[in-house]
Amino acid sequence: MLGLPANCLTAWLTLLQARQGHVLAVYLFCLALCELLYTSTLPLWVVYIQNGHRWLLGPRACKVTAYVFFCNLYVSILFLCCVSCDRFLAVVYALETRGRRHQKTAILVSVSVFVFVGLVHYPVFQMEEKETCFETLPMDREIAGYYYTRFAVGFAIPLSVIVFTNERIFRSIKMSTGLSAAQKAKVKHLAVAVVAIFLLCFTPYHLVLLVKAIAFSYYKGDRGLVCTFEIKLYTVSVVFLSLATVNSVADPIIYVLATKVSRQEVSRIHKGWKKWSMKTDVAKLTYSKDSQEARSPT
Repeated sequence: MLGLPANCLTAWLTLLQARQGHVLAVYLFCLALCELLYTSTLPLWVVYIQNGHRWLLGPRACKVTAYVFFCNLYVSILFLCCVSCDRFLAVVYALETRGRRHQKTAILVSVSVFVFVGLVHYPVFQMEEKETCFETLPMDREIAGYYYTRFAVGFAIPLSVIVFTNERIFRSIKMSTGLSAAQKAKVKHLAVAVVAIFLLCFTPYHLVLLVKAIAFSYYKGDRGLVCTFEIKLYTVSVVFLSLATVNSVADPIIYVLATKVSRQEVSRIHKGWKKWSMKTDVAKLTYSKDSQEARSPT
C-alpha cells in the first residue's frame, strides 16, 4: 500500500535533484524506478498467496514476476552499495574527488547494474513450469550451488563493501573539523539508514538460503531428508522472503525523505495541496450558495 505512492514521490523528488546536478540522486532515482516495477507485480503475488501458493496465472506470468522479484532484490542491494561508495568518496576523499564525481559516471554505473543483474537472472525464464512458481521443493544440486553463489556474490561481498565504506565514513566525520554538526548528522543518518535497510531486509533471507544449501551438502543430496528439512523451514523462508521486500517501502521513506532537499520539496507539495484544497472548498461553497439562491423563491 505504501510502496506505490512512496516510490512515485521518491522518483519525482530524486529526478528534480538529478536535474540540479546531484550525483546521489541518480542512484536513488533508478532505485525508485526498480521498486515501482516490483510494486506493480504485487497484485499477482496476492493472488498467488490467496490460492495457497499455487500459481494459476500461467507460466509466462510466473516467470516474468519471478524475474522482476529477483532483479529487484539484487538491484536494490547493488544500489545500496552504490550509495555507500558515493558517500564514501564524497566524505572520506572529499578533496581528491571534488569536481570528479560526475552524473555521467553515475548513469553509466546504474545502467551497468541493470544490465548485469538482468543478464544474471535471465535463466529464470528457463525454469520448469510448476504450480509453486519459483518456490522449488525439493532442492537439487544445481539449486544448492545457486544458493551458495547468491549468498557469496549477492550478499556477502556487498555486505563487506557497505560495512567497510560506512565504517570509514563514521571514522572520517568523527575526526572532521570542517563539517558542521548538522552536516555530520545528515551523513550519519544516511549511513545508518543504508546499513539498517541492508541488514534488516536482506540478511535473514540470505541466511536461509545458506542454511538450505548447507543442509543439502550435509545430507549429501538425500531427497527425502532434504525435503523434510525444507518443509520444516518453509514458514521461516516465506516470512524472510516477505521481509526482503520491505525495502520497497524503507528505501524512499528512510533516506530520501530524510534529506534536506526532499523535506523542502515535500513541504512545498503539502502547501500547494492545501492551497488547492482550500480553493476547491471555496469554489464548492460558492457553488452551493448560488444553487440555493437559485432554488429559493423570490
